[in-house]
Amino acid sequence: MKKQVVLLGCIFLLPWLILGQEEGTNAPKYSNEFLQIGVGARALGMGNSLVAGVNDVTAAYWNPAGLAHVTNDLDIGLMHSEYFAGIAKYDYLGIAHSIDDQSTVGFAAIRFGVDDIPNTTQLIDNEGRIDYDRITLFTAADYAFLFSYARKLPIEGMSLGGTAKIVHRRAGDFARSWGFGIDAGFMYQHKNKWIFAAMARDVTSTFNAWIFNLDAPMQEVFLETGNEIPENGLELTLPRLILAARRNFNIGEKGIKVSPEINTSITTDGRRNTLIKSGVVSIDPMMGVEIGYKNIVALRTGINNLQYLKNFDDTRDLVFQPNIGLGVTLKGVTLDYAFTNIGNQSEALFSHVISLKFGFEEAFKKE
Repeated sequence: MKKQVVLLGCIFLLPWLILGQEEGTNAPKYSNEFLQIGVGARALGMGNSLVAGVNDVTAAYWNPAGLAHVTNDLDIGLMHSEYFAGIAKYDYLGIAHSIDDQSTVGFAAIRFGVDDIPNTTQLIDNEGRIDYDRITLFTAADYAFLFSYARKLPIEGMSLGGTAKIVHRRAGDFARSWGFGIDAGFMYQHKNKWIFAAMARDVTSTFNAWIFNLDAPMQEVFLETGNEIPENGLELTLPRLILAARRNFNIGEKGIKVSPEINTSITTDGRRNTLIKSGVVSIDPMMGVEIGYKNIVALRTGINNLQYLKNFDDTRDLVFQPNIGLGVTLKGVTLDYAFTNIGNQSEALFSHVISLKFGFEEAFKKE
């Protein structure tokens, strides 16, 4: 018992210890931000408030400790969404497998990219003439591969999980990077009513090593346009801590369950435009509710991205991103739908998200 408490303390104090050591480090803000978009229409419909309630294949992303509560032998999740009128595409594949009653492994692959980008740096030839045949196309894409493990602890209702992630980012043949990071998750369920959870993203900081391959004409374009020529270097993604609480209410004996949840994201890369902010950390609350009927149908809603926007007369308005969603499960197949960014309250122009989950109870069980 004492060893487990010490382990939990070390895991969730580590981000703050690392932050103290890296105060002099030049870590860019919003690094690897594509990993903060979210996976699964269930979570997106609840305003990304699912760190405490996640118990399916998407737990490898939201909170690896939730993998320990996957009830199927094998869970498979798929999602595709498009941003900015289809210019950017986001794809997700997840797999979770229960090793035994106490432990589960998971894998997830994420891609966020823009394809067929025109490269016009060579549009004008050496004689100053415009030649459209010199235009080429390239792809800018971010990839992440997540390898997760979760296990239930001897304390009833408590589980721990960890995720090792490999990040690869590429911009045509001009630039590429490889990175590595670790996430850690904790979850405690009390009598299947209260659920408390914590998720430490990039707990050791995620390191991205960038390599640039710019030929002489490309470097000349950078100089003529007043831009600095990028150099090979190391990019750090600083730790982020998410605290979550969820409460399950069973309504009578009709199989109706109402589950509100609140998450609080604490970032450590300086001041952001969040509800609570300082020069060191910023706190971004989000909340959602899920209303389910016999694990067959679920209605969801939530809000996130709470921000103060300044008007021309120096007054400020509080805006937020509302979300709604619907889920249907039939014979092990779950179809989730989310309608986000209602009223165009945020900068990300997207609305419809659909994801699929397949659960196989007897896939690997032995007689």
